[in-house]
Formats: sequence, C-alpha cells, structure tokens
Amino acid sequence: MEPDKTRQYYRLLVRMIVILMVCISIIPLVSIGGVTIYHFSRSLKKSVVTHLETIVWEHKINIDTFLNEKLANMQALADSSTIEQLLDNSFLRARLDVFQERYGEFVDLGVVDDTGHQRTYAGLFKLEDAMYSDADWFKKAMMREFFISDVFLGLRGLPHFIIAIKVRDGGGRFWILRSTIDIEEFTSLVEDVSIGKTGHAFILNRNGYFQTKPRFKRQELSFLSPISDVVVPKTGVSIIEDEGETGNKTIYAISGLKDGEWILVCQQDSADAFSSLHQARRLVVFISLITFVSVMVISFFLARRLVGRMETAYLERAKMHDQVIEAGKLASIGELAAGIAHEVNNPVAIMVEEAGWMEDLLEEDEIIKSDNRDEFQRALAQIKAQGTRCKQITHKLLSFARKTDSKLSDLQLNDLIKEVVGLSRRTARYSNTKIDTDLDLKIPPITASPSEVQQVLLNLINNAIDAVGKDGGMVMVTTRSGGDYVVVDVSDTGCGIPEAQVQRIFDPFFTTKPVGQGTGLGLSICYGIIDRMGGRISVNSAVGKGTTFHVRFPVHTGEKEA
Repeated sequence: MEPDKTRQYYRLLVRMIVILMVCISIIPLVSIGGVTIYHFSRSLKKSVVTHLETIVWEHKINIDTFLNEKLANMQALADSSTIEQLLDNSFLRARLDVFQERYGEFVDLGVVDDTGHQRTYAGLFKLEDAMYSDADWFKKAMMREFFISDVFLGLRGLPHFIIAIKVRDGGGRFWILRSTIDIEEFTSLVEDVSIGKTGHAFILNRNGYFQTKPRFKRQELSFLSPISDVVVPKTGVSIIEDEGETGNKTIYAISGLKDGEWILVCQQDSADAFSSLHQARRLVVFISLITFVSVMVISFFLARRLVGRMETAYLERAKMHDQVIEAGKLASIGELAAGIAHEVNNPVAIMVEEAGWMEDLLEEDEIIKSDNRDEFQRALAQIKAQGTRCKQITHKLLSFARKTDSKLSDLQLNDLIKEVVGLSRRTARYSNTKIDTDLDLKIPPITASPSEVQQVLLNLINNAIDAVGKDGGMVMVTTRSGGDYVVVDVSDTGCGIPEAQVQRIFDPFFTTKPVGQGTGLGLSICYGIIDRMGGRISVNSAVGKGTTFHVRFPVHTGEKEA
C-alpha cells in the first residue's frame, strides 16, 4: 500500500473508531438523561401545579370564610334588633363599637330605607341623610336577602365594599342594614399569598376590575376575555399558562369567590415556578457536555494509540517481510558463493600443483644454466603465493557460507588487526576517514578462528567508517589487557546512535543505515561469534559525538573448552 494511502486509511480508521466509541458512550447517556429529565419535568410540573392549587384553595376558603363571617355578623344584628332600635343612632353606635372591638373590620353601620335615603349612620364619615337610590349596590341589595358589593369609591372617595342585609319591619316595608368593611384588612388576606420570587395573588370581578391592589401595573389578561365558568370554576381550581402582552409565560391558578362573582387569581412566572427544572436541565446539559468532551478526548486518545499500534505492527510486519526476502537473497548468495568457491578451488589447486612441478623442472641442469632461471623462479613463487591466497579467500568464503568448519588456532590480535586495518584503509580513503591504531604489545594470544575474528573486526571497522560518513573523521582501534580478556575497542567520531536504538543494535535485521545500505545482520553475526567464543561485546554511544564498541576476547579459549 502506498504511504499516502496508508496514512489516509489510518486517519479514516481513527475517525471511525472515535465516532463508534462516542456513539456507544453518548447514546445511552443521552437516552437515560432524556428519560430522567422527562419524568423529572412531569413530576416537578405536577408538584408546582398541585402547590398552586393548594395555595389558591386555602386562600379561597379563608376569603369566603371572612366574607361569610361578616355577613353572619350583620345578619345576627338584623335578626336581634328591631327597626326602631336600628333607627336609633345611639344604639347603632353602640353596635358598631362592639363590632369593631370584637372583629375590627367594620368601618361603619347604616340603615337605608326603600327609597335609598340613609336614615341613621354610625361611623367616621358624615354620611347622614346620604342618598343611595342611584347606587348600583343599593339596587342589587333591594333585590336580594343579602348582598356583598364590588369594591368601589362611592361617596367617600376611598376604595371599599359594602355588606347589605334586607330587613322587613312590621308594616311590610323593606330596609337595608349596611356596613362598610375595611379594605386594607381584606386586601391583606390576598397580599399574604407569596410564591417564589414572582408569585402573588389578586381578586377580580366578572368585568375584569381589580378588587384588590395588584403588585403590577394593570394589564389585560387575555385568557379571562371573555370570562366563563369553564375558565373560572365555582368550585375547584383551574390552571392556565398564558404569555400575555409581555411575552413571558406565566402560570395562573384561578378559583371563584362569592358564588363566582369574584375571581381569585394566583400567578407566578413559569421561569420562577420551574427554576428547579431549569437548573436541573442546565446541570444535565453541563454534565453531558463535560462527558461528551471527555469521551471525545479519551476516544481520540485510545483510537490514536490503538491505530498507532496497528500501524506499527503493520510496518514491522512489512519490514520483517522485506528482511525475510533479504535474508533469502543472502542465503541464495551464500549458496552461490559456496558453489563458486568450490569451482574456483579446483583450478587453483591444479595451478599450484603445476607451479610446484615447474619448480622441480627448474632444478634440471640445462635450465639451471639458463639466464632466465631467476625470473622463472620469481614468477613461479608469485604463482604459488597468489594461488595460496586464492585458496585462503575461497576458504573464508566457504566459512561465511557455513559450508566449512572454522579452525581454531592461536592468534595474535595485533597482527590480525593490522591486516584488517590495511584492507580497510582503501575504503576509508574514499570516505575521507583516517584509521589509526593504539595496540598494546603485551597482550596475550587468544585461541579462536582467524576467519571469524577477522569477520568481527572487519564488520566493526566498516561500520565505523560508514558512521563517520563523507564529511570525514577518525576511526581508532585499540587493544588492552583486561584480566582474563583481551579487549579490542573500535571507536569513531561519527553521528552516534540514539539511546532508544542502542538496546536493539544487536537484534537480527535491525539497522540504523538507510534502506538498501544495510541488512541488519552484521552486528548480529558478530554478537553470535563472540558469544560462542565465551566473550562479550558492548557499545557506548552519544548522539553527535561518536560510538565505541568494546569486544572482550577470552584468553586461551581452546584450552578452557578442552
């Protein structure tokens, strides 16, 4: 898969995992939160409505009781007194004093004849001989046994309402016993209603006029126009939610007073009534938002981590696949090298044997006397030397291809290092790298396979040259004694190895070189060779300063194994 398409695939995979995890986490949360808020809203609304109904019903009973008590007081006075007594100002004054002392809400008392003329009066105002023939309350009172008027200004110019009792004298003439009730005392029964921050109550008549002083400026209540018994029940409480002129939703609890002639209204802003619900909703939204953000962050983190591991595993698998192919190539090369080594070995052996035979011929008398005998001997010596060298090279090639067993012998590391350094100097010159040595002449010999030790040293020196690069630098090879070991240090002034890679430097197929410039097998083979010998190999490196490999060869390994 191409790199761009691979990155795009993994980005898409991250998004899909995040979306899936968010959906799995958020959908149940939203469902539970929605169901909870729904049931909580219903329960709270029912509780608010029930609370309003209870308050309005209790105050309805209190107000009706108040009016009925005043009406009962007036009825008792009418039943216990004759017209003659009621027409006596001193008697009426004495009854008013008793009423005010016992009940306190009566402002005055008066007796009005059937023409509307007030015949007697007891009170603070000068209303003797007042005429009420045109007053609406008087007309309605003459038509009923008792009557409670609406609140009006009347002759005194102050808000009040009247309780009137119709009385018949012995001659069949009708009289009206009337009393004015203290409006402040009556209003306090309604003003005591307080619900939340905005809840209050007031009383209207059927025409929509206020009977008590409201807390707000007068406004039209659209749901009361027209007023009907459906809206205002004579018994029970109706709950209405209306926006009105302000546009703010308001809850109204409505009940009838005075047989439906008055309307008790208790109102409260919906926002105030359902403030607990709004707070709960805001809390749920806040918690949901925090949860959503947390789930998003965690999902993204986990998805990135998971996909990152998948991508790493994929890349490692692809790299391992390439390395397996490379290893297969190396195996094929090894097989080919072994075959070539065998094929070359035979003609080289014949060539060396023929050279030996020719040396024997040079010992004959006629050839000894030849002027070119020395030149012949020099050429044959060169042929034998180069043949022996070819034989050694093929032997090493077979050893690398694992077709021959490595032979152990006593070695002087200093001599082998000089030989390897001599082979590597040509390569170092191309890289502008200087190879220097600091060899301890007192180190003891070791018992090992020359080809294997040569392979280790050559690999380390070539790696050091590669690390220095084309910018030039120094490669230093030193030897020293270290107890039971001979230590060889190969140092370079190259780029160094990152700490995270140092731990894997001896792993098979691991390389820090660019693609195509290393197989990752060299250090692994070196580690295996040294380990089989009973030695140790380690590395110290600092990025930007250089790297040093420490190889510890055991002394007289062969004797110890024997």
